[in-house]
Amino acid sequence: MQTARRYLASEIYRATTAVLLVLLGLFTFFSLIDELDKVNDNFSLLSLLYLESLQIPTRLYDLLPIGLLIGATMALAGLAQRNELVILRVSGVSSAKLLLMLWVICIPIMGGALVLSEFAAPAAEIKTSELSLKFLGKAKGGRMSSGYWFREPDPEGNARVINIGTLSDNGNVQDIRIITYDKTNGQFLHFSHAQNGFFQDNTLTLNDVAQTQSTVNIEEALADPNDPVNAVAKIVSLPSLTLQTTLTPDRLLAGELQPEKMSVISLLDYISYLDDNNLQTNRQFVALWRKGSYPFTLLVMMTIAAPISFVQTRSGGVGAKVFIGILLGVAFFMFNQLSLNLGMLNNLPAWITALAPNLLGLAVALMALYFMEAKRTTKNHTTETDKKKSKQQG
Repeated sequence: MQTARRYLASEIYRATTAVLLVLLGLFTFFSLIDELDKVNDNFSLLSLLYLESLQIPTRLYDLLPIGLLIGATMALAGLAQRNELVILRVSGVSSAKLLLMLWVICIPIMGGALVLSEFAAPAAEIKTSELSLKFLGKAKGGRMSSGYWFREPDPEGNARVINIGTLSDNGNVQDIRIITYDKTNGQFLHFSHAQNGFFQDNTLTLNDVAQTQSTVNIEEALADPNDPVNAVAKIVSLPSLTLQTTLTPDRLLAGELQPEKMSVISLLDYISYLDDNNLQTNRQFVALWRKGSYPFTLLVMMTIAAPISFVQTRSGGVGAKVFIGILLGVAFFMFNQLSLNLGMLNNLPAWITALAPNLLGLAVALMALYFMEAKRTTKNHTTETDKKKSKQQG
């Protein structure tokens, strides 16, 4: 069994590696062609190639499930075509035992996926965002036309809304607007505008600040329309202003990154920040569940590959089986995205949104294996019965 498992593992690893290299090459090439129009004096072709190389860990993380499905299908279909799977089955290895062997083979791949998910891909995404901000003036995240918006309490217990026009690398920011108001009654306190600033050690330092300060209680000033109108605010110019903040350069970039591309530690930290400021965390919780279920997705891909490959060669060649594997991989990807969008729209529990495609794929694959095994058992039983009848007639 151990020799058979090592042989199966070598075949699957070799085929999966080849498939992933092809997919990585194709996706990187298409992305490079799509980004060529951005090359200019400030953004050279060498910088573009560097950014594309930084995207390789993220692309590998995204392509690993479908690459494993196609690679495992190719390897197992090749073994079936050479009747090597038949030899295993004749030697007493049932479909359940063979599936268990495939799951064990998948464990090292899951370990590699963990390294990609928690270290390589997040680090590469952060570096890509920093360089995109440096070369292009923007990252790949969702930026509103008015800039980036954050909300947090200040040390005095008031609430403030921070609007950042432009994010740069290393925590530098430009065109900052901060609105501070009393959290208890909503009373406006002051509005600050700065041309530039930077985040460092849980502080935000602003330069060339123009601060509009409220000098009266707005409700009292507007209560009697017959009172004379006095100045309700004054503008103060400050060369610099340092504020205590819960925002950090990492949290600024977290607002730019897709939640699935963040490490679990960074994702939990960002969820904590959103919770503390009464902001929505549904998207982040779904991403957390999806990251947790990612190893399970690899097991599901291996399970789906099994019934496709176990079909005898006369029912379809290797090419047909690989084509079926590609179709199933694309269908799984589309259903996964559909589940995410439906879950977000209908506010479904995060675990349902994350696990529904995997559970459905696993159920279908296990049912297919069950029916194949039942058909094989019935066929063998019929063959043995026919042989007994032939001997009795003879």
